[in-house]
Amino acid sequence: MQTNCQRGEDGGIELFMYRHVLVKIALIAYVFFCSPCKLYSQRTVEIAEQDTVQTTTTNPRVLKRKVAIGRFSNETQYAKGLFYDKNNDPVGKQALDILSAKLASSGKFLLLESGSITEIIAECQSNGKDFSSIGADYLIIGSVTEFGRKTVGKSNGFSSQKSQIVEAAVSIRLIDLSTGLIIYSDEGKGEAALTTKNNLFKSQSAEFDATLSDKAISAAIGQLVENIINKCTDKPWRTYFLSYDSDGVLIAGGNSQGLTQNDEFVIKTRGRKVKNPQTGIEIELPGKIIGRLRVDECGGDTPETEYSFVSIVEDNGIDVENYSNYIIEEL
Repeated sequence: MQTNCQRGEDGGIELFMYRHVLVKIALIAYVFFCSPCKLYSQRTVEIAEQDTVQTTTTNPRVLKRKVAIGRFSNETQYAKGLFYDKNNDPVGKQALDILSAKLASSGKFLLLESGSITEIIAECQSNGKDFSSIGADYLIIGSVTEFGRKTVGKSNGFSSQKSQIVEAAVSIRLIDLSTGLIIYSDEGKGEAALTTKNNLFKSQSAEFDATLSDKAISAAIGQLVENIINKCTDKPWRTYFLSYDSDGVLIAGGNSQGLTQNDEFVIKTRGRKVKNPQTGIEIELPGKIIGRLRVDECGGDTPETEYSFVSIVEDNGIDVENYSNYIIEEL
C-alpha cells in the first residue's frame, strides 16, 4: 500500500514537471513569434533611422576661407645641379601640391591660383601697400628646409636587412592679410622608409623608390595642416560690401564659399587703427555692430568674382556713402 502511494506521488510530480515545461515552451514561443514584439522591433529600427537622419542634417555649415599659397621654395641643396632653376624647383612644387591637396580635402578653404601671387606680394612689399589686392583672407609661405636620403643596414651570420630612408623638414608661415601679421609659424618633420630582409631561405631586392620623397614631405606637412586649419577658422568668416545704392546692395562671396539664401550676418564698423607702443606694430581695434543683413541671391562665375544680393534687416545708422568702412561677419 505504501509502495502504491509512493508511485502515485511520483507520477503526480512527473505530471507537474511536464506541465511546467510546456508552459515555459509556450512563453518562449510567445516572446519570439508574437506580433507585438515584431511591431516593437520595427518601431525601434524606425526611431534609429530617424535619429540618424537628424544627426546628418544638423551638421554645422562651413563658410570657406580664401587661402593663397604664395611661395614654396627648396632651401636645401637637394636636386640643385648645374642647370638648376629656382622658379621650377621639383621639390618646392612637390611640397606645394601636397599642401594644396591636404587643405582642399578638408573642405574648409578656397585655394587661389598662385601664378601671379608672388609678383603681387613683391609689389606690395616694395611699395609699402597692404595685401588686399591678393584677394585672399590668408597667405601661406613655406619652404623645404631639410631633405635627404640614406641607406642603412645590418647583418649577422644568417640574415641581413637594408633600409632606404628619406627625411624631410618643412617650414610654414601663415599670414593674416587683413593685418599683415604672421599668426602661425612652425616646422614639421617627416620620414619614410623601405626595408628589405634576406636570410638563408628567402631573398628580397628593392630598387630605388622615388615615392619615398612624396611620403616624407607629406608626413612633414601633415603635422602642420591641423594647426593651419585651426588658426584660419578661429577668426569669424568675414566679407565686405561691393556696392550700396538704389540698384541693390551687394557683398563679396557666394555659393562656393558656403553662402546660401536666407543666411544672416552682422554688419560691423572697421575698428580704429592704432600703433602698439609695445611692439611698434599698427593694429586694428574691434569694431562695433551696427546692423544685420540677409542673403537674397548669389551670383558670379568663379570664386574670385562671386557676389551676393542682400537685404538690410537691421540698420542702426549705416553710412551709405562710406560703405567701404564696414565689415560683414558671421553670427
